[in-house]
Order: sequence, then structure tokens, then C-alpha cells
Amino acid sequence: MLCTTRAIVLSKLKYRDNDLIVKCYTKQLGVVGFLIRGALKSKKSGTKTAYFQLLSQLQITFNYNPSRSLHSIKEVRPHYLYGTLHSHVLKSAVVLFLSEVLTTSLREEENNEELYSYLETALQWFDIHTEYSNFHLLFLLKFSKYLGFYPEEREMDLGFFNLMDGTFTSESHDKYTVSGENLILLKRLLGTTFDALDSIKISASRRQSFLSMMLLYFELHLGGFKTPKSLQVFNQVFN
Repeated sequence: MLCTTRAIVLSKLKYRDNDLIVKCYTKQLGVVGFLIRGALKSKKSGTKTAYFQLLSQLQITFNYNPSRSLHSIKEVRPHYLYGTLHSHVLKSAVVLFLSEVLTTSLREEENNEELYSYLETALQWFDIHTEYSNFHLLFLLKFSKYLGFYPEEREMDLGFFNLMDGTFTSESHDKYTVSGENLILLKRLLGTTFDALDSIKISASRRQSFLSMMLLYFELHLGGFKTPKSLQVFNQVFN
């Protein structure tokens, strides 16, 4: 089946001497893997390696076969050209970190156009804004909505949040119960948008603490979720 769809690059891996294995989240088919032959060989390669930078937004045409794990691209072109995501040091660190989160979270080969639209729109917002220190926190929180474990917003006035069941509670039950500054920040982020993020001012240590909580939240709700390898470097560079 010949398919033309928008796609976001999740990961890329060198294969043999000159090839790339690229995983994309596509609008029409969900997660799809591609073998890009000769991508690293020379300028003569028909497919430009630069297209496949992490989180790039592309339009690709390929023959889709559900029985195959890797597909060959017939045609590729940028759908949206980033102005800063791959050239700004801090933003590049965020891109690397988020691409790992997305790769370990999006494993099923099924489409979700609402999720795709969210990823596309959020990354474009990130690209054009200069105040983004808390972007990754709100990105992950909103991302959880499409994965099925967004925090239940009822009874937000209660003094604790349970990571296991995603609800606010009046008492602490176990080690997965959140309170204090992380709870306050969670409530603030639940009630905000990307455009209002610059109104939330927090310290680097608080940002790291909340990020650790969010990664634990993902781990509790997603089987096989792994803490990104880039987390330590990300914290050093970004904070």
C-alpha cells in the first residue's frame, strides 16, 4: 500500500557502514521503522541525512507492509523547518531528552491523529519561543493525556497526589504519594498552557525534582518505560 503521511523522527541508528535505521511516529500509521540505505555514504545519496534529525517533522511517501519491520522511503521532504531546535544548545538538549521519552513511550503501531497533532503543535511552539525553561515539564504532563494516565483533575484542593492511580487524595498512602512543592507545581501546570508558562518561575533544583517525579509517573503507568540515558547530561546542561 502506497502511503503518504506526515511523520516525526523519534530515533535514528547507524546500520552497517552507510545506512540508517530510523523510527518515526506517523500521522496515519503510528510508529513505523525505515531503513535508509546509503544515507551516510556521500552527497550523492538521494535521501538527505539532515532530514532525519531527532524530532524533525517530515512528509514521507513509502510502500507500507504491516508484516515488515523496516520500510523503504520513496520520497521525503520537510513538512516544517525548525529555526532553532537543532541549532540552539539548550533546545538541542531538550530535543534529545524528549526523543528518548517518546521512543520508549510510543511503541504500538497504531495511529492517533490527536496525539500526532499535539506533538506537532507543541514542538513548533517550542521552536519559535525564547522562554521555555519549563516546556519539557508541561510537555510530559500533557503527553500523559494521550497515553491514558493524565491526572484526574477532580478534588484538586486535596493535599496529596497519588502517582499510582493518578488522583488527588486527602492522605498519604505510600511512597508514591506526592505532596509539598511538587504537588503545588503539579496543580499550577494542570491549570496552564504553553503560552502562560513564562509566568511560572521555579529554581533548577525544583525543576529537576518535578521532572524526576514525572518520569516515575510514566514508569508506573507504562510497561517497559526506561529513564532516558540523556537525563544526567540534560540536567547538567539545561539547569
